[in-house]
Amino acid sequence: MSGKTISFLNFVGIFGKSFCRINSTCFGTINSPNGIMNQELKSKIDFTNLPRHIAVIMDGNGRWAKSQGKPRVFGHKNGVKAVRDTTEAAAELGIEFLTLYAFSTENWSRPKMEVNALMSLLVETLHNEIQTLHKNNIKLRTIGAIENMPEKTYKALLDGVESTSHNTGMTLNLALNYSSRWEITKALQTISQKIQNGQLFPSDLSEELISSTLETRDLPDPELLIRTSGEYRVSNFMLWQLAYTELYFSPVFWPDFGKTDLCNAIIDYQKRERRFGKISEQIPS
Repeated sequence: MSGKTISFLNFVGIFGKSFCRINSTCFGTINSPNGIMNQELKSKIDFTNLPRHIAVIMDGNGRWAKSQGKPRVFGHKNGVKAVRDTTEAAAELGIEFLTLYAFSTENWSRPKMEVNALMSLLVETLHNEIQTLHKNNIKLRTIGAIENMPEKTYKALLDGVESTSHNTGMTLNLALNYSSRWEITKALQTISQKIQNGQLFPSDLSEELISSTLETRDLPDPELLIRTSGEYRVSNFMLWQLAYTELYFSPVFWPDFGKTDLCNAIIDYQKRERRFGKISEQIPS
């Protein structure tokens, strides 16, 4: 992940504003004061063919701020609104799982003061806003080595995940202290140890076994990956899970990414033919 563009701070604004229920009135708030654009977008979306799981690489905060002659933190603060809008839109549309690449293992190389501030902000936000998740039936979960995060941060995350575990609405999945190579290495070490202990045989190794040992074992693979800011790479994110994922690269810097942009990504996704190695004639119409 590019250390200068993707920030954990992006996700914290999710809790600062209540999530909308899935209904037409709420949907009518999407990036249009009069709802005309929204009705046009809604007419283009096939609600029987929504991706169950959308993953997002939030990129471009620093360049957005630089383009306005502002420091990086200005971009991160404005990126909060994009997280809020994207999360609300996903819930409104009926997306089941939304994963946000929030803090990578590489992000620890940032200045210590910045990392400490981000960790403190996470704790404060979780403590203050957990009731917002309950109110909107959102289940919080994480992937990544959160046990290696500061103790207060780790505890706040565990409390948030446990507290919302019985909610049945959209799952908001935060990738924290995460990288895909770390995840795959960890899974293979676990499988190797079981083979060494006689719990498994080498012949038991399969794609299904590896998938069931990954951090995302309780999630479907993403059908759609969105990356903002015009960059064309996946930055050590869900490399195993993205094998058949449709990739959507938006030129929009993350702070400018809104509900309309998410809808347009889904509309683009629905125009694609997902063949999984087959030919067009084998795909049911």
